[in-house]
Amino acid sequence: MDKYGLIGHPLGHSMSPLIHKKLFALSGISEYSYELIDIAPEELSQKEGMLRELKGFNITIPHKTAIISMTDKLGDSALRYNSVNCISNDNGTMTGYNTDCDGFLNSAELLPLGGKVLLLGCGGVGRMIAIEAALHGAELTIAVIPQDIKTAQLVMAEILSKCGEASVKICLVSDIEGSFDLLINATPVGMYPKTDACAVSDEVIGNCLSFFDVIYNPVETMLMKKARALGRTAVGGAAMLVHQAVKAHELWYGGKFAPEDISSIIMDVESEVDRMNMSSKA
Repeated sequence: MDKYGLIGHPLGHSMSPLIHKKLFALSGISEYSYELIDIAPEELSQKEGMLRELKGFNITIPHKTAIISMTDKLGDSALRYNSVNCISNDNGTMTGYNTDCDGFLNSAELLPLGGKVLLLGCGGVGRMIAIEAALHGAELTIAVIPQDIKTAQLVMAEILSKCGEASVKICLVSDIEGSFDLLINATPVGMYPKTDACAVSDEVIGNCLSFFDVIYNPVETMLMKKARALGRTAVGGAAMLVHQAVKAHELWYGGKFAPEDISSIIMDVESEVDRMNMSSKA
């Protein structure tokens, strides 16, 4: 029986078991295990033997960089971002990948990523999104709060080192001006339980044509609600979460999934998030 899992710390309630159970079922795989494995940062190096017994595993905070020292090879996306969130173990050879990248691109494939893009925040997943947007030809504006200006400048320098012809500028969230084809929220503003918060003003929302929010809890953030009320397209983070897991199964054993099956799992995740939130209020 092949063993899989998710490592991180701390690991609270995770959608990963639900998503991976459904993906294994769609692939006709019944003999497997998928476990949540809580590993404190100072214990990671001691767990290499145990991790090498897994056929594959996902990695979340705080191990996405530290795990690299255990890999034997890195895929292009992992090299590009110096960040690994998925490892495939092929007969003892552990290869690290960044499937967050695939998750974002596949869930945002119908959005105008190559147009005028306003990105809110640039830490963690925001850095990856900034680079991907630039590589896809976006006219990119990175909007941050004052204390994140230095981080934004580092990301801008990284983008220009990878793509010298990229169009990138930085501004404060309070100083956003102009209209945009796509607004991407890569900040935690609006995340459960502070669901009444919105990362930008109504005026900024009105000047954007489509939206992507990396937050998956709540299913519909305040930003998305306001965008949809204006008739705009808005994609939430559950799609990205599921698509990055789909990519993991492709890497682990060559899994293939129909678009309608992926859409069904996204809806299942959203339903589970809503159920959890209703239960917490009861």
